[in-house]
Amino acid sequence: MSDLKLSFEITKIPFNAISLKNQQKTVEIQGNNECVKCSFWYDFHPEPLALNGFAQVGDSVDVVLMKHRIELYVNGSLVDEEWPNGNRLFAWGDNIKSDSPIKIEPYFPLKQEQPSVSSVFFNAEGWKPEENVFVGDCMPYVNGDEYHVLYLKDRHHHYSKWGMGAHQWSHISTRDFAEWRVHPMAVEITDPTEGSICTGSWIKHNDKEYLYYTVRRGGNLPAPVCRSVSHDGYHFEKDMDFGFVLPDIYNKSVARDPKIIKGGDGLFHMILTTALVFENKGCLAHFVSDDLENWRDTNLPIYISEDSTEPECPDYIVYNGRYYLIFSLKGKARYMLSDSPFDGWKVPKNPNIPCASVPKGAVWNDKIVFAGFKGIDGYAGTMTFKTANSDDNGELVFS
Repeated sequence: MSDLKLSFEITKIPFNAISLKNQQKTVEIQGNNECVKCSFWYDFHPEPLALNGFAQVGDSVDVVLMKHRIELYVNGSLVDEEWPNGNRLFAWGDNIKSDSPIKIEPYFPLKQEQPSVSSVFFNAEGWKPEENVFVGDCMPYVNGDEYHVLYLKDRHHHYSKWGMGAHQWSHISTRDFAEWRVHPMAVEITDPTEGSICTGSWIKHNDKEYLYYTVRRGGNLPAPVCRSVSHDGYHFEKDMDFGFVLPDIYNKSVARDPKIIKGGDGLFHMILTTALVFENKGCLAHFVSDDLENWRDTNLPIYISEDSTEPECPDYIVYNGRYYLIFSLKGKARYMLSDSPFDGWKVPKNPNIPCASVPKGAVWNDKIVFAGFKGIDGYAGTMTFKTANSDDNGELVFS
């Protein structure tokens, strides 16, 4: 299945183009009311993947069909994208019956290393990267005086890739919460079998930067724990030699959101979302490692839900001599605190974290700064922040 590029000009409205193979639609392109819709069928799913954009008579349209991503351009600007799986039914040499000529040619993408900073903007409160691109789960990380936010880039409010989400990790940072820098995409979907790159965490060790996450694959397939590695903190590459799935006592398909911590005991600790199969209860599993390479289950989940609800997006913060365990239930974040690193958790008087959906935090300038998102018409929306310090009892005070 070769990569292809389809190019045409809209000469009239309505505009129609279609390709059939054995009486099955493989491509359908429609132009109506200043909107162009391009649908492509794959053997992975009975419904097509559809790309939409505003276009009118005289506009040039390009559609790029790659194995792992398809893109719609209008007058040279990217206006929509999707992420396929399986085999595309339309192939090189197939004909398209169209109201105007469609040029079909092989596509060879150029690989160019992106600069560490591609652009800047001001004020990330209420921000989203583009009109039709939204902020999902946020993952803050502090490196020196820099506050970084990795976030799930969302194109269709979790409906991309037949509802699997097709989320990828985008990356911004600031030194003053006024000017923000935009960095290269941290973790992209590069394989058609990747349904979504789930939330995770960032840790530095031995002059390398590590991003840990799970990959949702759909169909109740196990979601493996994976990672990407960087030497400069801006350009990450997937570590194809690393990966593991959870033991059978856990629901492997819902495993996600690993948080990695270097403990005072010299071990690396991983806390991640899953569910206990026999008990039918959501939990935060707890794994440990000596070297970030080989992980073993402690068989003692750090938290077990009262029912099947899975505690999402766990976070772990050491602040003012106390330990904070943070997670979200049905999108709403809460925390527990302890005087010990991994046990003795207490629920405060008010455990709620008032920072919209699934916030996570990092200590910056002697305060915990949480980052989350405010949803727009469903999952994902705009970025938001909330600052906290602690009182004498260790309970968080938000401002």
